[in-house]
Amino acid sequence: MKRVGVLLLGALPVIAAGVYLAVPDDSADSADTASSASSSSQAPDKSARDDAKDRAEEEREADDALIADLPPGLAAPAKKELAQQLVSSAENSTTKWRTAYGSIEDVGDGDGYTAGIVGFCTGTHDLLMLVERYTEAHPDNGLAKYLPALREVDGSDSHEGLDPGFTAAWQAEAELPAFRAAQEEERDRVYFEPAVRLAKLDGLGTLGQFVYYDAMVFHGPDTDAEGFYGLRERAMAKARTPGQGGSEKAYLDTFLDVREQAMRDKRPGIDTSRVDTAQRRFLAAGNMELATPLVWEMYGDTYRVP
Repeated sequence: MKRVGVLLLGALPVIAAGVYLAVPDDSADSADTASSASSSSQAPDKSARDDAKDRAEEEREADDALIADLPPGLAAPAKKELAQQLVSSAENSTTKWRTAYGSIEDVGDGDGYTAGIVGFCTGTHDLLMLVERYTEAHPDNGLAKYLPALREVDGSDSHEGLDPGFTAAWQAEAELPAFRAAQEEERDRVYFEPAVRLAKLDGLGTLGQFVYYDAMVFHGPDTDAEGFYGLRERAMAKARTPGQGGSEKAYLDTFLDVREQAMRDKRPGIDTSRVDTAQRRFLAAGNMELATPLVWEMYGDTYRVP
């Protein structure tokens, strides 16, 4: 799984700094007037920000209420386990995803080291975020000393400052329950929960929620054209989501078309098994709830969940 970066969730509007004009002592009244005018001009900006924040909170509360009334879908424990097995078959060539906490290698795709249960990458920011958050809770961990190097190589395929000890340190840390839990928490926070939430708001069932999740893992939670949110926007420009009154199957077909093209654009000749012989197979069978038993192929290997 290769990601191109992280989603910038947006920032509050920035108030331009006011320019203080020096005035002679006998111009105090003018200075007071200017100060008053500056305060007055900033007040509407603050009010607008507060209003926007209130609207965003109201919208989120409404979305939360809508989701609360829906079936758990991919968030149901058995389905979530199945989702991890499917992703792991693509990321680690096994459905036994818990064997991958300590996996780490450079697969030569330009993203540096790929590691852990969903392929956190040294070049795509998510591995750095994981280690930073883990270090906040466990300052004396064996990866903390590599944080300066991880910040330097972020966004590149460089190993500078990481070799030769980082891979061994990762594998050693992955033996600890705390780091395993940290990997799962970061997976859920960055990929699983946002993908499932948005899929539900788009009116998608369990299969569609998995389609979003797998795309989020592979393409990253980015807003650019090749990131997950960019792919969704492109798909929505071609087909309506079920939430917009469209056909679920038609929309997912379109989303998978857009995603597959993005995969090939980034890496010509890439094996698109995770789309073609897994997700498209489930969609063609009309298995919108991702019901078991499941049979799929990944890079020439066949997997089965009874």
